[in-house]
Order: sequence, then C-alpha cells, then structure tokens
Amino acid sequence: MANKNSAENGQLDRRRFIANSAIALTGTALNFSSFPLIARTLRSDVIHVGLIGSGMRGTGLARTIQNTPGLSLVACCDVVRKHAESAAKYGIKNFKIYSEYKKLLEDKDIDAVVIATPLYLHHQMAVDALSAGKHVYLEKIAAYNIPQVLDLTRKVMASDLIFQVGFQYRYFGLYHKIKRVLAEKWAGTVTHLECQYNRNSNWRFPVSDPKLEHSVNWRMYRAYSGGPLAELCAHQIDAVNFMLDAHPQKVIGIGGIDYWKDGRETFDNIRTIYEYPEGIKVSATSVLSNAYDGYNIRILGDKATIEIQRDKAFIYAESTINKQGTVDGVTGATIAATTQGKGVEISYLEPGEKAKEPTQSALIDFASCIVNNRKPISNIDSARDVTIAIHMGNAAADTETIQRWKPEYSI
Repeated sequence: MANKNSAENGQLDRRRFIANSAIALTGTALNFSSFPLIARTLRSDVIHVGLIGSGMRGTGLARTIQNTPGLSLVACCDVVRKHAESAAKYGIKNFKIYSEYKKLLEDKDIDAVVIATPLYLHHQMAVDALSAGKHVYLEKIAAYNIPQVLDLTRKVMASDLIFQVGFQYRYFGLYHKIKRVLAEKWAGTVTHLECQYNRNSNWRFPVSDPKLEHSVNWRMYRAYSGGPLAELCAHQIDAVNFMLDAHPQKVIGIGGIDYWKDGRETFDNIRTIYEYPEGIKVSATSVLSNAYDGYNIRILGDKATIEIQRDKAFIYAESTINKQGTVDGVTGATIAATTQGKGVEISYLEPGEKAKEPTQSALIDFASCIVNNRKPISNIDSARDVTIAIHMGNAAADTETIQRWKPEYSI
C-alpha cells in the first residue's frame, strides 16, 4: 500500500511540476488551480511524444523534448532515414522509426505529436493527427494558405484535443514584460513598430542528391514555402499581435529576387507595412544579403523608443529639447536633433533568476495543457491570425495591391 501511495504521489508531483514550471517559464501569473490535475488521455504520468519531421528544427526539438519534464520521445518519422536516426539519440531505449507519418499516427502508445515538417505539409498532417486522437504541437506557421488555416481552425474547435503552435516567443518572459511596459505607457502613445529579421546568407543547404533539392531546400520554392516573411518575420508579427492584442487590418508590400540569382522562387528580400487598429503602422522586413542588427523590433512612442533585441530590450527616452544656433547662415536652426536619451535595459528577470529557453518553455506549457486540459498561450486562434497576416503580406507583394483583413477570417 505504501508503494502504491508513493507511486501516486510521484505522478501527482510530476504533474504539479509541469504546471508550476509552465507558470514560472511563461513569466506571467497564470492560474491553473481551477483545472483538475488529471491526464484524461494519458497512459502514464509521462506524455509519449512522436516527432514528425526530424530535420534541423525537428532534431532541435527532439533534444529539447529529452530535457523537458513530463515528455518522453518514443518515435519519429522522416523521409530521410539519417534524419530520423539523429532524432533517435534523444528518445527512449525502444525508440521507433517510421517512414510514413500515418503509421506513426496509428501507434496507440503515442499521446501527442510534434510536427516539424515543411510548411506545405502542416495542414494535412495536423488534420490527420487530430483525427487519430493525438494532441498536436505544430511548428509555425500553421498552414500553407488562408483556406487551410481556416479549415484547421474549425477542426481544432470541434476537437477536445490540445493544439499548440510553435510561436515560442509568446512563452518568453521578455515579451510579457514589454507588454506590461506598453500597458503602463512607459513609451507613451505608440504609433509605429519597425521589425526586421535579416541574414547575410543564401539560406540554402547542401544537397548530396539532386533529387533531394526540393525536400532539403523547400524554403526556396513557392510550392512548399512562404519565404522569409513566413519563415523569419512570422515570429515578429506574432509578437506584435501579442503585444498589441490585435491583428492587422490591411497591408502593403514589395519584394523580389534581386541578389541570390540561384533559381529560387521565394523572395530574397521583402518589405511590408501593416496597419493595426488606431492607425498603428508596423513594418516587417527581411533581407538575405545583409545581417546588420539581424533580429530587431523597435517600438516608437511619443515618450520613448523601446528596442527589442534577441534576448534583451532597451528603452530610450524621447527629448524634444534641441540645441539651437547658426547653421549654414540660418540663425535659430537646430544644430543637432538629439531626440533620444541613453538606452536603459529593461529587466524582466527576478534577482538571481536565470533566463529560460523559449522553446523549452513552450514545450513545458504543452505538457501542462495536456495534463490540465488547458488552452495553450500559442493556440490555433493566435496562430490563425499571424498565419493570415503572413499570407496577406506575401499576396500584397505579389500583386502590388493593398490586402485587407476579411470578416470571414475572424472565426
């Protein structure tokens, strides 16, 4: 009897750890106490995970799953055998490798799947996983086009399964702090945001067999990918949606293949401007021929500017007091427009607290949502909005027209 109680307490402690870790790692005061600590669809106190797609991102997720309490990687599927074998290093002893994802979905020992395949496969694989009764963690963006993401939204809404999308910055304490800073008007009235995700790279991977070109370099081809706006800028557009509690109303854009003349079909540069409620303008840019400042978001308010870097943020106070003098014979001209003060770092960690890795924070929340029957922070609703915004931006650049948010997008 003592052993039974010990085992039950051990399971309960693990589930409490998952829930408590989710609270700590998201950096926000979520209250899980109203949800029963019961895993209705689980076969043990550990969630058995199958990985679909084990390329660079998928293998990284496999490594993170191995280090995430409450999750156990038990199987993988990839069309490239050596990719699956790479992921297997982070799985259980009797790890299973499948060559067809539907066979993995038929595995009754699997509770949940993590889908990390090329974008064009997301919709069908996610729908099939739901039909198979699996909880789903789907890498961003949610679908290849707008009709697909609307269909996926309806299927998730009709299901009682947990569905999370891999916009991990929603689990990064830094962005939760910036959202509070904006609500408290540290920057005053915000009118513009400037986002960029630049690289100096052809964004291409070597291919040993020409037949694998499209499967390896799928980001280069329109039949499989949404290009830099989908693969890079999506994180920032989602962060903007999160911080503003809104989705864009319209967008203009321009893009091209102007530097990497290597047969690619997706843009090697794109610039978009989205309009949000209250006239807030948000630019989202990706350039693959210059990496200056790489990942950056600037929030422009009438009292201050906030700059978000990869893992830090700074605030610069505005100043309209400029030194006057004679410039080019004009008396009373502005000698130097010193409009911002010295940058001050915005701290989001408690004293002695270490920064949490966003992807692991997201996976801990995935486990917590399954155990507690709770809707994820990055869910189908938020993922739908950013997915639609991405496709609107690409369409604006393709057609050189203004793309507007349609009523039917808001399910």
